[in-house]
Amino acid sequence: MLHINGLTLRVGARVLLQDATVALPKGERVGVVGRNGSGKSTLLKAIMGEFPIDGGSISLPRGETMGLLRQHAPDGGDSLINVVLAADQERAALLEEAETCDDPHRIAEVHTRLADIDAHGAPARAARILSGLGFDEQAQARPVSDFSGGWRMRVALAALLFSRPDLLLLDEPSNHLDLEATLWLEGFLQNYPGTLLLVSHDRRLLNAVARKILHFEEQRLVLYSGNYDRFQRTRREKMERQAALQTKQLAQRRHIQSFVDRFRAKATKARQAQSRLKMLERMEPIASVVEETTISFDFPKPEPLSPPILTLEDCNVGYTSGQPVLRGLNLRVDMDDRIALLGANGNGKSTFMRLISGRLKPQSGKLVRPSKLKVGYFAQEQAEELDLKATPLEHMLRLSPMATETKLRSQLGRFGFGADKADTKVEKLSGGERARLLFALMSREAPQILLLDEPTNHLDVDSRDALVQALNGYDGALILVTHDPHLIELVADRLWIVKDGGVESFDGDLGDYERLLTEQRRAERERKRAQDGKAPTGDQRKKDRKAGAQARAATANLRKQIADTEARLQKLTKARDILEARLADPATYDAGADKLTDLQRQHADITRAIEKAEEAWLEAQAELESPA
Repeated sequence: MLHINGLTLRVGARVLLQDATVALPKGERVGVVGRNGSGKSTLLKAIMGEFPIDGGSISLPRGETMGLLRQHAPDGGDSLINVVLAADQERAALLEEAETCDDPHRIAEVHTRLADIDAHGAPARAARILSGLGFDEQAQARPVSDFSGGWRMRVALAALLFSRPDLLLLDEPSNHLDLEATLWLEGFLQNYPGTLLLVSHDRRLLNAVARKILHFEEQRLVLYSGNYDRFQRTRREKMERQAALQTKQLAQRRHIQSFVDRFRAKATKARQAQSRLKMLERMEPIASVVEETTISFDFPKPEPLSPPILTLEDCNVGYTSGQPVLRGLNLRVDMDDRIALLGANGNGKSTFMRLISGRLKPQSGKLVRPSKLKVGYFAQEQAEELDLKATPLEHMLRLSPMATETKLRSQLGRFGFGADKADTKVEKLSGGERARLLFALMSREAPQILLLDEPTNHLDVDSRDALVQALNGYDGALILVTHDPHLIELVADRLWIVKDGGVESFDGDLGDYERLLTEQRRAERERKRAQDGKAPTGDQRKKDRKAGAQARAATANLRKQIADTEARLQKLTKARDILEARLADPATYDAGADKLTDLQRQHADITRAIEKAEEAWLEAQAELESPA
């Protein structure tokens, strides 16, 4: 499907990729990973032809379509549903031609093609995608201009998913999503029919969606089989083997060199010494294992306070003189609490965080807190408030003018800012480095509560792991808002749901919450179907049940055929995955051409068998669903 051969990419004088080669088969789902700044986004742009390459080639089969998630949001007065529908340019052009064309032969061709692409089912499909990304039926009819930038980015994602390109390129698609929409996206991408390249730092999304991992490794692209967890294990084992081989080789070189040094001057041993010297020259050195530096986080230890450290009593909170966003809050927070706030965007999670931080005052009720309580508040919009011309050290000095420079540098060092980075202007820092600066600033006074609102948006996977370790070692209370399920599972032990103008404790874990969301979506679909159709009477329900029983009996053999085909497809797919893992193993290519040819032949045979089984399944399914 996608062939990258000898690719060289540069940004200015910096080389991102040098002579990189990789081939991705059609229908593969690939996670693209690497440290921040390694070139992942640039690679996607180069594949789209939007970034110049300095060598090599990128090729796709003729006629294959590509789609990249843009970082600019749509705007204008069109409704959300119309913006998404317009993303399928072929459908839009065919519908327009069907209205204006006079040639009977061409009209037949147009309507045949419209049927092939299920043009009439497109509005329902677009609505399902928008609903999954958090837009209800009323919101879908509103103009795009009514929504903020983050919500409009969801519309851009919906339009791209709806257009179903053969090669789908996604760059951090969950950054503008809440947890609920991220979980929906995970399920959608698992069933995406085309080829997928997914750049993401969300470990759970990579584990759930990716079947292969493409890793930026020392200016090369290395393809690993399996999801992110398997990639980590495989790479760690490879590095351990390489380190062991290098240690063994170094010992061998020392032994040979010792022999040469001892006997080079002796006439009886001179020839043997010369032979060993040539052996040393011919010995290809094994490259050293290069460990990528990992940034650490270290939150300062807070002064303990007696519980509770914060209490809400019948609190209402909102903005200015308007109606309260949250009402009747009766909650308490203790030093050992680890709380994740759940609920769709717009329900009031950020409002709640601003209330706890002191940025919003209660409209009524009481918020009780000790005078010694310190609160550290992290919010992504704070990055926009940083002075781009100032250094991290200067930011710390402005907030703590009485502190010594040594103390401030020590605090910056807790979050990976050495002497050089502490004196670098913010405008030259990456998104991840700016996020780490916010962590350093918000925790400088050793707060008893950390409020984290989407703290991982600009952190790579390793930095997220470092944040998890630091939060689990932190001795104060934590209240967290994030779309990253992995972070919630590893850090939070209590879940609070923000919905319907209130905040209440959820009795269950994240898996229980996911099941609740699934049930709610199913109930909503059934409610909508009931509204669209006439509710059946009792007699009609009896007739429907009887007719259903007769239909099931008449189609028993057909349903068995479908079930058998599905089972066969599952076995064939598993066998194909095993073969692809063997073909991806470098050791396979050392076993001889005959062995490699045999594996490739088996792979081709299984691929054809899968295609035939899928055709049989589709035919049987169509017959089952066709009216009598």
